Amino acid sequence: MRTYDLTPFYRSTVGFDRLFNLLDQVTSDGSPGYPPYNIERTGENAYRISVAVSGFSQSELSIVAKENTLTIKGEKVANENGKDNSEVLYRGIASRAFERVFQLADFVQVKNASLENGLLHVDLVREIPEAKKPRNIQIASGDKAPQVVDGAAGKAAA
Repeated sequence: MRTYDLTPFYRSTVGFDRLFNLLDQVTSDGSPGYPPYNIERTGENAYRISVAVSGFSQSELSIVAKENTLTIKGEKVANENGKDNSEVLYRGIASRAFERVFQLADFVQVKNASLENGLLHVDLVREIPEAKKPRNIQIASGDKAPQVVDGAAGKAAA
């Protein structure tokens, strides 16, 4: 059984806490590791999930992003041997259906997906809305502070 220490990821990423908690749960309960995958950080707010899907065509794969969940499914067409009337004596290449679910952090969106050389690449970008980004607030000195006059008090004085 493999054990992974994800502690360095907790320190170097912000907002992916749920993703790494899910990875901890998956690796600790002995869930099968099919198909294998990588999670890479490709920029400050850019990530890439690469899933090994050799033997699957583009039409047999589906990617669904809903709320904070990314689901990647692969379903092989039944009776692959019926095409050429051959009989498989030994099947060492896995061709079973799979479903991988990833929990995404807030404001993470899927930007692109591509299939090349048996790897499905899903590019993710964390785009924080302007309203959620930190703002610089200027500090005014006491003598230059603008006066705020309440509309009702200003009318009563006039």
